[in-house]
Amino acid sequence: MPNIIDIAVSNDAFKTLVTAVQAAGLVDTLQGPGPFTVFAPTDDAFAKLPPGTVQTLVQNPPQLARILTYHVVSGKLMQADMATVDSLTSVEGAPIPVDASDSFEVKNATVIAADIEADNGVIHVIDTVILMG
Repeated sequence: MPNIIDIAVSNDAFKTLVTAVQAAGLVDTLQGPGPFTVFAPTDDAFAKLPPGTVQTLVQNPPQLARILTYHVVSGKLMQADMATVDSLTSVEGAPIPVDASDSFEVKNATVIAADIEADNGVIHVIDTVILMG
């Protein structure tokens, strides 16, 4: 089974995410044993950010890493595992509000594809980049 990075690289919807993970120096981490739960924004999600935001972040790896690690939770949590929780603690340290009762949402993003299993965790595809604060 492929790992989280292999899945992202092989999917054309994650080109911006892959570039960002590489720029932030997180490839080795996300290829590690984990397990991780990743809320993965699509290219369309990154495109919703104000013009120039992605370019600015790629030039600021520490800030970019902070934003990306806010999309990652330790452990392998499937959608069903999150049905009874209100929030999760991200690898970055800040809480991520979760609602998996009826729809499946994290913070201000809707999960558009859930439970994509990898050998080191699971990916949930989201339609919006989630930001702290």
